[in-house]
Amino acid sequence: MPLYNHFVAPLRFTHPWSGFHGTWATMIARQLNQDILPPGFYAIPTVELGGPVEIGVAAVEDVSGPPPPRTQPAAEPWAPPAPAATLAVDFTGIDRVEVQVFYDEGEPLLAAAIELVSPKNKDRPSQRRAFAVKCANYLQQAASVIIVDVVTVRRQSLHLELLQTLDVSNGAIWESPSGLYAVVYRTVRAEEQPHLDIWPEALALGSPLPCVPLWLGVDIVVPLDLEKSYLAACESLRLGS
Repeated sequence: MPLYNHFVAPLRFTHPWSGFHGTWATMIARQLNQDILPPGFYAIPTVELGGPVEIGVAAVEDVSGPPPPRTQPAAEPWAPPAPAATLAVDFTGIDRVEVQVFYDEGEPLLAAAIELVSPKNKDRPSQRRAFAVKCANYLQQAASVIIVDVVTVRRQSLHLELLQTLDVSNGAIWESPSGLYAVVYRTVRAEEQPHLDIWPEALALGSPLPCVPLWLGVDIVVPLDLEKSYLAACESLRLGS
């Protein structure tokens, strides 16, 4: 199955990327749970597309009847002081389209995270930084990370953003010629000094997707066949039929 461009016409309108990515994440989790993960491990897809902040508590006045009697005199009106500063702030949320793999040791322990990049993840410096910090936190917890970037409408590299966040660039500067890629990361402690192992794969429109290593521990690894899950997502949505 060739990799399609999900971010331009006609697929932008017939099969929007948000719906396809959600289906792809589901198919990755299904593939892992049915065929790949050893006993004790399980995968869960998560799709959260960021939006404006909402306040979940409201004060509501009940005007359906007369006001309750007051047992004490009303307090004198109180005016708060003026704020020291009023600053514009952007609370736009971060997109999350990922599959998390857990190990059950009485309570879930995150073993790996597979990130399907969205255009919003690459939009602004703050969003690229937030995405990289999330991945860095996973790696700090000794969970492996796989970033799959098939976004064609923005060229910024989240791979490079993650390396800058981790302050590791020595010998690790790699860029896909097409700007599309799948990169596997895992942290390993060697002689008390953690280091980062990286497996990069360049992707290209019209070409099949690779099989990459999914690390579940220091010496536990299974194959993640991106082509198989991508094909399943296409078939589920009748794309290419």
